[in-house]
Amino acid sequence: MHKTLIVTNDFPPRPGGIQAFLHNMALRLDPGRLVVYASTWKRGREGEEATAAFDAEQPFTVVRDRTTMLLPTPRVTRRAVGLLREHGCESVWFGAAAPLGLMAPALRGAGARRIVATTHGHEAGWAQLPASRQLLRRIGEGTDTITYLGEYTRSRIARALTPEAAARMVQLPPGVDEKTFHPGSGGDRVRARLGLSDRPVVVCVSRLVPRKGQDTLIEAMPAILAEVPDAVLLVVGGGPYEKDLHALAARTGVADSVRFTGAVPWSELPAHYGAGDVFAMPCRTRRGGLDVEGLGIVYLEASATGLPVVAGDSGGAPDAVLDGETGWVVRGGEPADCADRIVTLLRDPDLRRRMGARGRAWVEERWRWDLLAEKLRELL
Repeated sequence: MHKTLIVTNDFPPRPGGIQAFLHNMALRLDPGRLVVYASTWKRGREGEEATAAFDAEQPFTVVRDRTTMLLPTPRVTRRAVGLLREHGCESVWFGAAAPLGLMAPALRGAGARRIVATTHGHEAGWAQLPASRQLLRRIGEGTDTITYLGEYTRSRIARALTPEAAARMVQLPPGVDEKTFHPGSGGDRVRARLGLSDRPVVVCVSRLVPRKGQDTLIEAMPAILAEVPDAVLLVVGGGPYEKDLHALAARTGVADSVRFTGAVPWSELPAHYGAGDVFAMPCRTRRGGLDVEGLGIVYLEASATGLPVVAGDSGGAPDAVLDGETGWVVRGGEPADCADRIVTLLRDPDLRRRMGARGRAWVEERWRWDLLAEKLRELL
C-alpha cells in the first residue's frame, strides 16, 4: 500500500496560513496511507496538552519531534528515514521546501520513490541571497517536484533552480472550504454583538504584523470617515503589532471608529468575515523583498464569503484577486489609494454585490480544496 510521509514544521495546533494549508490537504488524503512527522508547537504544559489533544483527534498518524523547530540535522534526518522505513512510505511531501527539503537525498536513498517540496513566500526571499539560493538549488535537484503558490513566487524561485528543476515546478496553492466560508456565515450576529449592525464595516482578518498593512488601513480612516462618517474598521486577529496599532488609532484620532477583536478561534472566523461589507488587507513588501506575501488566502476566504476585496501589491497577493472583477489591488503602504477604493465600494452597494458574487463564483471554479488535493495526490 502506497504511503506518504509529510515532514513539516508547519502543522496545527501551531497557528498560521501554511499550517492550515497542510492540515486541509492532509485531511483530504487517505488517512490510512499517511504519516506526519512534525515539530512540537511549544514547550510547557499548555503547549504539550494542546498538541496532544489535537493529534489525538486526527484520522492519520502524527509523530512529534521533541524540538520546536525541525532542521535538516543528522538526528532529524535519521528520524525521518526511520519513520519512512517503519511505515513503508514510498512518497514524501515537505510542507515547506526550505530548509527541510535538504533531507531529500537521504530519504531517496532510504526508498522514497516520489519527493514533493512545497514553497511559500519565504523561499522567494531565499532565492535572493547567494548562500540560501545555493541551498534552494540543492533542494530542487533532490526532489521530483517543487510546487509554487502563484506566478510571483514561481518566477523568483525558478531563478535559483537548475533549468531541469525549474521545468518540473507545478502550481499548488492553498484552497478554500467554500462550505465553511460563504455569504450566510453568521456575520449579522457578530455585527449585533459588537454594536455595528447599522454601520458600514471594513473588515481585515490577519495576524497583526507590519507587512499585513493594518496600519495603512488606520491611516486611511480619516479620509474614509470624511466621505462615509459612520464607517468602522474591524481588525480581526492577534499578533505582536497590536499595541502599536492601538496607539496609531489613538494618535490618528480614529480610535472610536476602529474595533480590535484580538485573536479569534478558527471556528468563528467565517462569521467575522461575514461581518464586513468590504474586506481590505493592503499588505506591503518589507526588508528589501525578504518579507513578502506568498499569496494571501484571506482574500479568497473573503471572496468565498461574498465580499469585494482590496488587496496590497506585495508578492503573490495579486494572484488571489481578479483586479477589477473580485476587487482591486492597491499599492501597499499607500493610505490614499486604499481609502479611495474603500470609499468607492462603501458608497455603491450594487458594485459590492457584483464583485462579491464574482469572487464567490471564482472560488468555486478555481480554489476548492477537493480540486487542489486531487492535484497533490497525482504529484505523490
